[in-house]
Amino acid sequence: MSANDTAHGTSAGQQPTRPSATYDSAFLKACRREPVPHTPVWFMRQAGRSLPEYHKVREGIGMLESCTRPELVAEITLQPVRRHGVDAAIYFSDIVVPLKAIGLDLDIKPGVGPVVEQPIRTRADLARLRDLTPEDVSYVTEAIGLLTRELGSTPLIGFAGAPFTLASYLVEGGPSRTFENAKAMMYGDPELWADLLDRLADITAAFLKVQIEAGASAVQLFDSWAGALAPADYRHSAMPASAKVFEAVAGYGVPRIHFGVGTGELLGLMGEAGADVVGVDWRVPLDEAARRVGPGKALQGNLDPTVLFAGTEAVEAKTREVLDTAAKLEGHVFNLGHGVMPSTDPDALTRLVEYVHTRTAR
Repeated sequence: MSANDTAHGTSAGQQPTRPSATYDSAFLKACRREPVPHTPVWFMRQAGRSLPEYHKVREGIGMLESCTRPELVAEITLQPVRRHGVDAAIYFSDIVVPLKAIGLDLDIKPGVGPVVEQPIRTRADLARLRDLTPEDVSYVTEAIGLLTRELGSTPLIGFAGAPFTLASYLVEGGPSRTFENAKAMMYGDPELWADLLDRLADITAAFLKVQIEAGASAVQLFDSWAGALAPADYRHSAMPASAKVFEAVAGYGVPRIHFGVGTGELLGLMGEAGADVVGVDWRVPLDEAARRVGPGKALQGNLDPTVLFAGTEAVEAKTREVLDTAAKLEGHVFNLGHGVMPSTDPDALTRLVEYVHTRTAR
């Protein structure tokens, strides 16, 4: 564990004690639904592709290889904190890193995304999904140690892909718009599907535990493709595995964030799965999202990322709309409704952080 976060519990059921450096940060206060000095801001995909300094340090280095170099990971994670003054860093990695770490033959192809050489299609294929150990991802522990020393009082968010989204990549063999193979397994062989997601839940929980024990102050579970499911299918065929992940890390006492794209119809269920903070994309106003999620949860979001291309006046006007709809929330972390787009002007993000901080200063 880092010196900054010696207070995390180390097993489920252990009561965490107060961390020294990040506990009183605006970000963690908002996640706990406590009064904040200003609305905290961070951006999904803030560490990476929109920053020229990112492209410079990653030149000639493949995505998955870059995720295994602790000093490079630390540098990329810190870049948006230095440039934008965001209230939290998010660990630079990819959702398929734990799958690569257990030996699956996959790669991230530029312009395509994760591609799996041999998709998971049969019960025999499950044998390839062995348990993840801390030794498999020792570079994560090292990188987070470097980061927490550098970040000081700025929280670090760890993250992982949710079991449904990981399963979608594994069964399809890569990105998909229709998920026909994954859904065919889900509907046609529900026992195999449930076993696949349960195995992925264990791997995901182990990956998050490594990050928390190394010093991450919060974790986010990305269920990027959950919006492809009807609510009944999500409840029956995806939610149990996500709930298992959240329960596995509950004892650490760090905020657990849940986010998916196109999940307006699933917001209540995503909170029910065990999240402390529910991420909302740009399609649902935050006050309506709060009604769907119900009390006892903070919300995160939800400026449309494309607004950043519209000029400062438009960005500020749309940001005011988000802040106004969030005014009565129990807790609010300002974010985009999805990740930063690659061609976004970094200066627009810096101005946005400053605007939110100034507009919401208490």
